[in-house]
Amino acid sequence: MTSKKTAPVKKTVPDPRKSASVKKSASAEQKPPKDRPAKPGRKPAAARKKQPVSPALSAEDRARLLDGTHHDPHTVLGAHAVPGGVAFRAFRPYARSVTVVSGDLRAELHDDGAGFFSGLLPLREVPEYRLLVAYEGEVQETEDAYRFVPTLGELDLHLIGEGRHERLWEALGAHPTTHQGVPGTRFAVWAPDARGVRLAGGFNFWDGTGYPMRSLGSSGVWELFVPGIGEGELYKFDITRPDGSHTLRADPLARRTETPPATSSVVTASHHEWGDAEWLAHRADIPVHEAPFSVYEVHLASWRPGLTYRQLADQLPRYVGDLGFTHVEFMPVAEHPFGGSWGYQVTGFYAPTARLGTPDDFKYLIDALHRAGIGVIMDWVPAHFPRDEWALAEFDGRPLYEHQDPLRAAHPDWGTLEFDLGRREVRNFLVANAVYWCEEFHIDGLRVDAVASMLYLDYSREPGQWIPNEQGGRENLDAVAFLQEMNATVYRLCPGVVTIAEESTSWDGVTRPTHHRGPSGFGGLGFGLKWNMGWMNDSLEYLRHEPVHRAYHHHEMTFSMVYAYSENYVLPLSHDEVVHGKHSLVSKMPGDWWQRRATLRAYLGFMWAHPGKQLLFMGQEFAQGAEWSEAHGPDWWLLDPAYGAEADHRGVRDLVRDLNSVYRRTPALWQRDTDPSGFQWVVGDAAEDDVLAFLRLDAEGNPLLAVSNFSPVVRHDYRLGVPDDIPAWSEVLNTDAAHYGGGDIVHPHPVKTEPQGWHGRAASVRLTLPPLATVWLRPA
Repeated sequence: MTSKKTAPVKKTVPDPRKSASVKKSASAEQKPPKDRPAKPGRKPAAARKKQPVSPALSAEDRARLLDGTHHDPHTVLGAHAVPGGVAFRAFRPYARSVTVVSGDLRAELHDDGAGFFSGLLPLREVPEYRLLVAYEGEVQETEDAYRFVPTLGELDLHLIGEGRHERLWEALGAHPTTHQGVPGTRFAVWAPDARGVRLAGGFNFWDGTGYPMRSLGSSGVWELFVPGIGEGELYKFDITRPDGSHTLRADPLARRTETPPATSSVVTASHHEWGDAEWLAHRADIPVHEAPFSVYEVHLASWRPGLTYRQLADQLPRYVGDLGFTHVEFMPVAEHPFGGSWGYQVTGFYAPTARLGTPDDFKYLIDALHRAGIGVIMDWVPAHFPRDEWALAEFDGRPLYEHQDPLRAAHPDWGTLEFDLGRREVRNFLVANAVYWCEEFHIDGLRVDAVASMLYLDYSREPGQWIPNEQGGRENLDAVAFLQEMNATVYRLCPGVVTIAEESTSWDGVTRPTHHRGPSGFGGLGFGLKWNMGWMNDSLEYLRHEPVHRAYHHHEMTFSMVYAYSENYVLPLSHDEVVHGKHSLVSKMPGDWWQRRATLRAYLGFMWAHPGKQLLFMGQEFAQGAEWSEAHGPDWWLLDPAYGAEADHRGVRDLVRDLNSVYRRTPALWQRDTDPSGFQWVVGDAAEDDVLAFLRLDAEGNPLLAVSNFSPVVRHDYRLGVPDDIPAWSEVLNTDAAHYGGGDIVHPHPVKTEPQGWHGRAASVRLTLPPLATVWLRPA
C-alpha cells in the first residue's frame, strides 16, 4: 500500500512522546448505558459501526511466514487501513521490541511471540512512519520494507513472462535504487516452482526468516525492496522447494560475486565513466569479414599471474598493440567456481570473475584496450553449466534452467547440465546475457563455445540415449531457434559487434543470415564468423609428419580451399591445441630445435596469408616450448636476452609483429576473405616439393604472392607462374630472415617477371625458396 503524507498526527494515546505499549489487540466495543434503552427502530451501536479488527496475524499467516512459504507478505505485514484505524504488523525475529515512529507519535507494538509484533492505532490513514527495533544491546531505526509497492511494473512482468525482456538484467537481480523517496536495494528473482523465497545476507546474519519476498503473480518472479541496503552487501536467496525443504542460492543475475571459493552474490552499481566513444562510433564502419582481424587469445588470470584487471590495463594493451593484433579474445571471464575449468563452467553468467577485481575494474581494462585501438572478444558459454548446489542446478527445487528430461539435461562429456533452450524464460536469460556483455561492458564480439554440442541431440550420446526431434531428425531444434534469436538480437541492438561460433561439424549455414534458408531447410544460424576447425586439424596433422613423408599428406594443406568460402572463417590456433598432452605449437613440429622453430615460422606465414581471419593463443607468439598451464601462464623468461632469446624466441615474436604489420597494411590479405575472387592458386599440387603458392587479391585486384616451402632443403630457381602485367616483385616478408632466427636466404632486390609461361600463366618468376619458410612478395 502506498503511504500518503499527512498533517502531523495528533495525540492518539495519553502521552505520545512516551513509548505507549499497545496492549490490546482490538478496541473495546462501545455499548449504550444500561439505564437508557435504545430508541424504538434504532439499530444498536455495534451494528452501526464496523467491528475493529485484531491487528495480530492469523495462525495460518504466522505459520507460512515462519516456514518461508508466504506468497504475499506485503498484504499482512506493514501498515494497513482497517476498520478501527491502521494495523501495524512487523516480523522481526530476535527483536525485543518494535516501536512505530511517525512525527510525534511513538507507539510500541504488542509482542505476539515468535518475532511477530502488532498494534492497531486509531488513525484515519496510513502515515509516513519508521520502525525502532530493539535487539539485545542495540536499537535500530529503519524503514519498513513491507510498506513499499512493487519495484517491477506490468511491462517488465509481461516481457519476462513472454521471454522477450531484452534487458533482463535491469529487471531481475539486485539494484541499489531510491524507491518512493527511500534509498535501498530492490531484489528480484525468477523461481516459479518455489513455495516461497526469502532474502538472506550479511545484513540479517544470513537468516532470511524476517525477509520474505512477494510473488508477482504468474510471472514466477519474487520481489522485495529493502531500504537502507546498499553496495557491497552480500546476499543469497533462501528458496523453499516444493517439498518444503530449503536451499540457499546465489543470484542467477548477480552482477558481482564474492571471490571464489566464496559463493555469495554482492550488491553492486557501476560508477565507471567510459572513454571509448570514438572506438564505439567507428567499430561498425567496415563489416568484420571485410576488415583486418587478427586475434590474440588470452587467459586473463594466467597471462601475467597475479595481475588485477587494472594492472592488466597497464600492460596488456601495450603488449598487444606492439604486436599489432587487432583484437584480444578473453577466455571466459564470467564467474566460475573452479579455476581449473579456465572459466568454461560458469555459475555467475552476469558477473565478471571477482578473482581479478570488480566489474568496474573489468570495464577499465576494456576501456584501456579500446583507447589503444584494440577490440575485445569474449568467450561465452551458453551450452552448459555446472551442478553446484548453490547455483543454477534445480534452482527452485525442480529442473528450471536445465531440461526436464534427464536425457536432455545431462551433458555427456563434462559432467554438467544443459540449458532447456525450449523454455522461453531460459532463452531470455541467455539472449539477454549476450546483450548484457555487449552493452554494459562494451564487448566487441562473443565467441560462442561448444556450438556443436548444442546443435545435435545425439552429440556424444549412444543409441538409446537420445530421442529424435519432432521431425525425426537429430538436430536440436530448440538450440537452432535459440542461436538464431541470440544472433539476430545482438546484431540488432549492438552495432559493430560480431558473434563467432566454435562449431566443428559440417552444419550448413552457421554464418548465413537467419532469414536465408539453405539446402537443409533450416535458416542460417546468423553468426558473423566461424572457427575453421577443419583447417586447424588438417594443417597441424600435416606438419606433425617428417618432411620426407609430407608429400603423402599434401592434400591436408590444400583441402581447406575446397570449402573456404562456405562460411566466414577464423583460423584458430587456440588454447585447446596446446594443453592436455598435445604439446605447444613449436613442440608439435618434427626435427631439431632449429627445424621446429623454422617450421613454426613458415606455418604462421602460411596461416596469415590463407583466406580467413587469424587467432593465436598467448605464449605461442614466442614459440614457448612447454604446454600452457593456467597455474603459471606463459614462460616469459624465454624472452630474456640472457637466455639467447634474440635468435630463438624473440625472433618468432618479431615475426608475429611483422606478420600483423604487413597484414594490416595489405588489403589483399583480408578484404576478400569471403570472396572466391580474392584467391588464386599458383601451384597447389607440388606435393613432391612440399611447396604451396597462391595469390591473394584485394578489391582492386592488387595481388600478394605467398609461397611456402615445407621441406628442409633450399629450392633454387623455383619457377612460379605470375600475372604478366607486373614487371617485378619485391619481398615484403620472409620467415627465414636472420632477425627471426632463420638462415637469411632472402631476396634483397626485386625479382623480375620473365615472359616464360608457367603454371598456366603467361609469365613467371624464379625464386630461391629457403628451407622450411614462407615468403610474401608484392608488385615492386
